Amino acid sequence: MNSMNHDFLAADSLEGRPVNLSRRSFVGASLGALVLGVALPGSRALAQTAAAAAKAAPRVSAFLEIRADSSVLLRSPFIEGGQGIATAMAQIVGEELDADPASFTVECAPAGSDYRIMNGQRFTGGSRSVRSSYETMRRIGASARQMLLQAAANRLQVPVASLTTEPGRVRHAASNRTLDYGTLATDAAALPVPESVTLRDEKDFRWIGKPVARLDARDKSTGKAVYSIDMQVDGMLRAAVQHAPRLSLEPGAFANEAEVKAMPGVHSIHRLPGAVAVVADRWWRARRAVETLKVTWDEPVSSASRKMPADYSSEGRKAQLAAAPGPGVTAETVGDAAAALKGAAKTVTATYDAPYLAHGQLEPPSALARWNDDGTLDLWLPNQAPEMFQGLAAKAAGIPPEKVKIHSPVLGGFFGRHFIYETANPFPQAILLSKAVGRPVKLIWSREEEFLRDALRPMGLVRFRAGLDANGMPVAFDAEAVGEGPVGRWFGRKPDAADSSSVEGISGKPYAIPNRRVAHVVVDDPAIIGFWRSVGHSMNDFFYETFFDEVADAGKQDPFELRLRLLADKPRHKTLLEAVGELSGGWKRGPFTAPDGSKRARGVAMASPFGSEVATIAEVSLKSGAVAVHDVWVAIDPGRIVNPGIIEAQVNSAVALGLSSALLEEVVYAKGVPQARNFDGYPILPPDRMPRVHVRIVESGAPMGGIGEPGLPGVPPAVVNAVAALTGQRVRSLPLSKMKFGDT
Repeated sequence: MNSMNHDFLAADSLEGRPVNLSRRSFVGASLGALVLGVALPGSRALAQTAAAAAKAAPRVSAFLEIRADSSVLLRSPFIEGGQGIATAMAQIVGEELDADPASFTVECAPAGSDYRIMNGQRFTGGSRSVRSSYETMRRIGASARQMLLQAAANRLQVPVASLTTEPGRVRHAASNRTLDYGTLATDAAALPVPESVTLRDEKDFRWIGKPVARLDARDKSTGKAVYSIDMQVDGMLRAAVQHAPRLSLEPGAFANEAEVKAMPGVHSIHRLPGAVAVVADRWWRARRAVETLKVTWDEPVSSASRKMPADYSSEGRKAQLAAAPGPGVTAETVGDAAAALKGAAKTVTATYDAPYLAHGQLEPPSALARWNDDGTLDLWLPNQAPEMFQGLAAKAAGIPPEKVKIHSPVLGGFFGRHFIYETANPFPQAILLSKAVGRPVKLIWSREEEFLRDALRPMGLVRFRAGLDANGMPVAFDAEAVGEGPVGRWFGRKPDAADSSSVEGISGKPYAIPNRRVAHVVVDDPAIIGFWRSVGHSMNDFFYETFFDEVADAGKQDPFELRLRLLADKPRHKTLLEAVGELSGGWKRGPFTAPDGSKRARGVAMASPFGSEVATIAEVSLKSGAVAVHDVWVAIDPGRIVNPGIIEAQVNSAVALGLSSALLEEVVYAKGVPQARNFDGYPILPPDRMPRVHVRIVESGAPMGGIGEPGLPGVPPAVVNAVAALTGQRVRSLPLSKMKFGDT
């Protein structure tokens, strides 16, 4: 919290509990509102008088605001992008506040240290939002409720213990008097925050654990939701860009500059790092102009930016990964895998790979930049980490971070796309353009520019070896994951440690195989790589769980039964696997004949992503040589839940994206350039190929896990394992569209 001329309370006395910002200089709230924030480790709560606050006029943000009309404004630390986080936050706070989530308005909190509630960090991703903030948000709601009760007790002159709450009001049962929260907000705002609060017993939950309707559904379905590309400010110009075809190239001469300047609506032409831009009165005019501009692209003598070789190709990258020597950096060691492999009765080896993937989101990247007369900068842009973007924007603008205000609209696409990737974000360009023309500029990338500069899921390759005993049981497992992961790229790589995003889904598997080694062989990627839904799990669980079926077949074991046997001492996982088998009507691998006469088979897979456990079964057939997926059954154990409706919706969307990646998606590089520049060259799953999805939620009581990403990783291996059972043909490379199967 920023302020001037103030005294501080000791931070240690306030860490982790709510703070009444109404009494500590909240500015800009509704008059009489009760406003609560939370003191975080390393932060300081302000203690100053209202007069001093008014004089200093600091900006102190609050999480929760109860207004005079009893409506509730919740400033969420997390960004809504379709995952239902706004509704979940309203349920959690509303549960302890005793306020109907339907009465909440939820908006993304501004950039600021107040909202770094994840160990001093703040970003929306990794399926961490609810599980990282659950207790904190409950305490905020409970503290507000206690203050409202005390305000009511003072006004009614009765003991606090004689009062109860019901949604949106305090009740005194003995006299049958009630007071709305809005009526009490001013009085409550003058009270100290309680030192401790008692949270509701889970058996008394009214909203947590229930399928509360999405708060954003109506606005999205009626077109009222406002996204970054919808933003407008007075005096705004529009801009479009043309990027260099290859990374590290820079704009040189223009062959037709005068022609482009004379086009309707064109304001100006600009050179940018690795791109050119046209600013115009309308975006379509800017786009037509910039695409008309004939640019000579030069290879700089030296460049600090990432180099993309002119002869770079996907096939060359795959060969490079396959040839990279081990043993790599150790990620996991249990027993002695090398010795067990030497003594095994039988060994199984295989190499698996998966391609680059684009995000392919519906909303194209955009940014609106406005320089203000006082030297501050306003930015409206889709993002998953306001403080990180604030810092990067300040660096690009050459001003201190506190002079940058980040506005975070609802996202029209997510899955790791809106992170701090170099060359893959339009906001530095918008900042430069706005400064150059002296007016606000909204920049939108065309679909073609998005496909050219997206931060891709990395290409991955894994080399497997497994050893079996005389009974066909696995006794040794060895894996080398080859490539570069996004965690190391964007958060720094330690030379003696494996990148977690390169080995997750391979290391730490729950199966009782006594001797295991997992390693990471680092091979830097020249492409801009990034996070993708379920990150490394999105391909690594495909690698591991499909190879697991190969091992089961080599040992003449049923893959479902082998998993059960190797999970005998893991009751949580075993229960989940049994649950998905039951959900599917009983495990049967096939091939078998379906009621419609088609030959079908099923595959199974397990995954442990983001603190949750998932078991998946898929049923497939072949039609005209292509894989058809009819049903996908998913049993998910997130430990504890907030909204089962959101969980089911997230699992359905994760199945769709996982299946799309398994069947169709692939970014192909040739001559240093991605070949697909729009969806005609990058097909995604069409509606008529979407299977029926069946979901069972299993609450084990384990610590709360994630929801948005865990439903995806089990889909590709379950589908590929089913294809292998149906055809007898092993698939070790995705997508399946690269292969042709005969009808069965």
